[in-house]
Amino acid sequence: MKSNENIFLVGPMGAGKSTIGKRLAQLLTMDLHDSDREIEQRTGADISLIFELEGEKGFRARESSMIDELTRKKNIVLATGGGVVMRPENRELLSSRGKVIYLQTSVEQQLQRTCYDHKRPLLQTEDPETRLKELMEVRDPLYRETANITVNTDGRSVNTVAHEIIKQLGIKPPKTDNKE
Repeated sequence: MKSNENIFLVGPMGAGKSTIGKRLAQLLTMDLHDSDREIEQRTGADISLIFELEGEKGFRARESSMIDELTRKKNIVLATGGGVVMRPENRELLSSRGKVIYLQTSVEQQLQRTCYDHKRPLLQTEDPETRLKELMEVRDPLYRETANITVNTDGRSVNTVAHEIIKQLGIKPPKTDNKE
């Protein structure tokens, strides 16, 4: 992998994209960007409010614009939203502008990691487990199609996953520090 090549993290909500992205960026001395956080900062509204006011279609349009902008940067780790792969143009931008890592996780792990998070608009339902299964059925093939590498995050530490990604990308291992 070239030293200025971008790393883009895709996967379902609760897979650890933001947390693992932060650790990867630290280890590789790269800049970290989180597309959802960038949208929130620019709009002054959280994702759930954007969904409420503009619907998913409105949010996805904002997301596509942000993905286009962020993937043009160099030497970044980008944590994307779980639905970024729903638009073909996003998949193309990610695939053509960096290495895409699919952080795979089970629905059970997603439920554990998101059960107290009330800011996820797609989980505001009577049956979050069924909703997560439905999303995974549609999105998993798209994550796989887009990714260069797939790494499972179930029950694994952030540091372990970050080091596995680095190894699979063929990057010289960073100096070890004991940060978790």
